[in-house]
Amino acid sequence: MTTQLTDRLGRKIEYLRLSVTDRCDLRCFYCLPKGFRDFEPPDEWLDFDELERVIAAFARLGTHRVRLTGGEPLVRRNLPELAARLARLPGIDDLSLSTNATRMARHASELRAAGVSRINVSLDSLQAERFREITGGGKLEKVINGLRAARDAGFAPIKINMVVMKGVNDDEVEAMVEFCIEHGFTLRFIETMPVGDTGRRASDHFLDLQEVKARLARRFELLPGMMPGGGPARYVQVAGSDLRIGFITPMSQHFCDTCNRVRLAADGTLYMCLGQSHSFALRPLLRGGASDAELEAAIRQAIDMKPERHEFIDKPGQVIRFMSMTGG
Repeated sequence: MTTQLTDRLGRKIEYLRLSVTDRCDLRCFYCLPKGFRDFEPPDEWLDFDELERVIAAFARLGTHRVRLTGGEPLVRRNLPELAARLARLPGIDDLSLSTNATRMARHASELRAAGVSRINVSLDSLQAERFREITGGGKLEKVINGLRAARDAGFAPIKINMVVMKGVNDDEVEAMVEFCIEHGFTLRFIETMPVGDTGRRASDHFLDLQEVKARLARRFELLPGMMPGGGPARYVQVAGSDLRIGFITPMSQHFCDTCNRVRLAADGTLYMCLGQSHSFALRPLLRGGASDAELEAAIRQAIDMKPERHEFIDKPGQVIRFMSMTGG
């Protein structure tokens, strides 16, 4: 293996979030406009050979965690095949998946057999009608069935991601804690971010998660907690249970100084920061005959562009792309 992939600030880049599609079967109002159809044509997505080649290059440079994302990654046909190919790559020792779980009931066993070990599931409400409103028509029952199938398939941990929004679903925080205790899931609360026009509109519902944590502490005894993984959540544990609750706070307490990740979009564009516009197009190299050495050199060049921090607060209108274009 060559020297560890490190940015100009000394942060080790050991975690890649790989978007396999910008499409999604839901329309969460903070992510995609309800009638949005302006997706990338599939022939502009990297194919499985190209994706495997990029991940292999990252692995040779020391990146060992890969998370499959979208859009909704299960929209991409034959995803278990890709997962199996990536899981076999030397150096990749953690392959995970972020999903809305609407299609998980059909694919859980295949994905687990392919080498995906753990999943994150977006779930912003336990009320069927509210879930439908938030997701632009989604059916809560499909997600619950998907979670059940994931648990039966042996994924561990299963993390529930809840974007907490003032006046939208903040009254369900305690109910979500109880739900995760009952079913043995890990829970993570996430602050809204001004990514794209939809994200900026959702910021009207921003809620500082320090307030949520204080509220929970009045009902539950919260102890210091830890969880393995490469993400930014700060965890506590609910006393008397196995539940760990993570707080992802890009707005109220940013974690840029320890950021260890970059994102590869479905079209081969590498984004160094969710809250900045820095990017590097790998697809022209892949389709232009670049050698492995040239591909690795390009990745190093891209990582040198990684900014010190996002500017969500200082420049909330800076990022115009939707979250689904970047990879969640």
